[in-house]
Amino acid sequence: MSGKVALHTLGCKLNFSESSTIGNQFIQNGFEIVDFNDKADVYVFNSCTVTENAEKDCRQLVRKALRINPDAFVIVTGCYAQLRPEEIASIKGVDLVLGSNEKFKLFSLINDFQKQELACIFVSPTEELNDFGFASSSDADSRTRAYFKIQDGCDYKCSFCTIPLARGLSRSLHPDKAVKEFRAILDKGYKEIILTGVNVGDYGKNINTDLYNLLKKLIEIPGEFRIRISSIEPNLLSDNIIDLTADSEKLCRHFHIPLQSGSNKILKLMQRRYQSQDYQLLIEKLNSRIPQLGIGVDVIVGFPGETEEDFLTTHNFLRNLEISYLHVFTYSERPDTKAIHLEGSVNFSERKRRNNILRILSEKKRNQFYRNMIGKDAEVLFESENISGMMRGFTSNYIRVEHPYSENLVNKFTGIKVEDVSGENICKVKLVEIKNSFA
Repeated sequence: MSGKVALHTLGCKLNFSESSTIGNQFIQNGFEIVDFNDKADVYVFNSCTVTENAEKDCRQLVRKALRINPDAFVIVTGCYAQLRPEEIASIKGVDLVLGSNEKFKLFSLINDFQKQELACIFVSPTEELNDFGFASSSDADSRTRAYFKIQDGCDYKCSFCTIPLARGLSRSLHPDKAVKEFRAILDKGYKEIILTGVNVGDYGKNINTDLYNLLKKLIEIPGEFRIRISSIEPNLLSDNIIDLTADSEKLCRHFHIPLQSGSNKILKLMQRRYQSQDYQLLIEKLNSRIPQLGIGVDVIVGFPGETEEDFLTTHNFLRNLEISYLHVFTYSERPDTKAIHLEGSVNFSERKRRNNILRILSEKKRNQFYRNMIGKDAEVLFESENISGMMRGFTSNYIRVEHPYSENLVNKFTGIKVEDVSGENICKVKLVEIKNSFA
């Protein structure tokens, strides 16, 4: 078996991690990975179902691939495939639909990649999603940063979310395997490892450990590297993890913490596990314990029952929080969720308006956070891409910086001083000597 394969990933960082594992399986079976826009013999789509747009994008991408090569073998896997396999199989040109359990068993399920008249479907029921799958890493940007899957599934019952239906119950990679795989990632030359999962903070549940104890094991491994947590629920960001982050340079000064709404009424309808005052106390604790901490926040606008007053409550709550940026999502009706049965649907133009307002607030927050860094020293991990003679990278607290390109700085922790902030919210910096954080 050989040929060219192109992979396209939709959705979260966990999907990117898993796409890398799938890609490695193709390489081991003699395939060459090519860019999605190039002609390939096989196209693999790792799908998402968080929003209706993600599903629409998947369908459009399948059609685009078949315009590039009408004879290509098309595979769709991921959350959309798990939840609505027949819907995907009905898309003209799709040959194979793989569920969450089957995505890593591709080469044991089929013998060749010859197109058929009807798509084959291999999808296990959600209640049978017990396998962890593979620990995996992937290039986030040219062997500088890697995604590392340590957890899968979710036991939470948020009323808007389909992920537990697509991913099953929470399960974790055994800590011994996690340490072994983590070392293997470092051996490949990666300097930043991003821990991913559906609910990363739930790591260790049912195997008698937790995320704090895994982090302790990982930071004890020798070497120059740092660990970034992709996202963590506010009720799972423990004092132990906060203190460990404050005390170890190997843990990024950055947390991405979903909020979803600043209105307690909406949080209750969403079936979230906290109230806005709990979230506020957590943010205040974090900023008092860890100076210059970067904090990202997920928020959903237009949830059923969200009045203008509820939205303004959320806006004012976020405006007064000491945070760095927002990820703003427009509520999207998802089949088989409780939220679609709630009263008080918000019309789409109003959802869009609220989204735009919070995006503007996010840019203001980011700009202020960046400007607060002017004159301060930091460490940046530069990436390899040459953008019109400039190179970019991230600091530990997730500030995007830019500097004239130098090949000698690629994938190295480099001391910088922030000098200015551009209109695109990128920090202009100069190089400085700083103490080696990893000594």
